[in-house]
Amino acid sequence: MVRIACALLLGIACTAPVAVQDVAAQEVATRTWVDSHGTRWTEVTTTKTMVEEPLNQRIAKAIAGLPRFGPFAVIDSSHAALVGEVDSASPGQFKEMLKAHPGIRVLELVDCPGTVDDGANLVLGRMIRRHGVATDVPSGGSVRSGGVEIFLAGVSRSAAPDAEFGVHSWKDESGHQPGDFPPDAPANKVYLDYYREMGLTDENAEDLYALTNSVPNEEMLWLRTKDIKPYVPMQ
Repeated sequence: MVRIACALLLGIACTAPVAVQDVAAQEVATRTWVDSHGTRWTEVTTTKTMVEEPLNQRIAKAIAGLPRFGPFAVIDSSHAALVGEVDSASPGQFKEMLKAHPGIRVLELVDCPGTVDDGANLVLGRMIRRHGVATDVPSGGSVRSGGVEIFLAGVSRSAAPDAEFGVHSWKDESGHQPGDFPPDAPANKVYLDYYREMGLTDENAEDLYALTNSVPNEEMLWLRTKDIKPYVPMQ
């Protein structure tokens, strides 16, 4: 699969080139001395260090001018990128995007911090699957928290070896987390049912859910593609 979003957002050659440059930090050092003949010398040294721009700034530059539908940016007729947080409006925005660009077949998960509305996030995931859209995490891409459910939604899934996945327990409005409920309680079952609906076996669904809940909501367990491949079928 051509990783168009990765090329676009990281400033590599792509179908819609965007100039993304590092920021130069300059440091000036001055040294003064007098030689054995009494002559005074001054040496000025200027050092330039290239400092990479933060990812969010690079993304903001890259998507400037692209059609936007909430956290979605349309790259071309068949590719879109998810570059923000999912909220209650996101399912409707996804629907509007497909109406305007019905040929979109790949959703590149470039910078996915998660969701502020778990219910809407699962609705969006089911919409992605129903419309036959694949999900892909390009090199340098980051998928965190509820973004993992969006990755699972792809009718096919792929991820670069260095793709980043951040997982942790969910927390409800009352501060309860998964361990506060029995395993078969509705609060836990809704996620396990979703995982199975997205094609995971019962065993893989349970193991992946346990992995995501192995750290509390206030923390983050960082994984790479190789760490989730045992649970999630992908290309």
